[in-house]
Amino acid sequence: MARPKMLKLPDVLDELNMSRAAFYRLRARGLAPKLIKLPNHQVRVRRADLDAWLARYEEAA
Repeated sequence: MARPKMLKLPDVLDELNMSRAAFYRLRARGLAPKLIKLPNHQVRVRRADLDAWLARYEEAA
């Protein structure tokens, strides 16, 4: 079974055309996609989580 695709935060920010500060403001309000914090303190976003998050906003628009 293949592991889920994990995206680095800069890749997510590029895809969303969003600054790191704006992303963390969304996160502080509980509106950002789920982050996974690795033991080395880096963060990742599962591709499936990002796609689901985008779909929720697409339906609302």
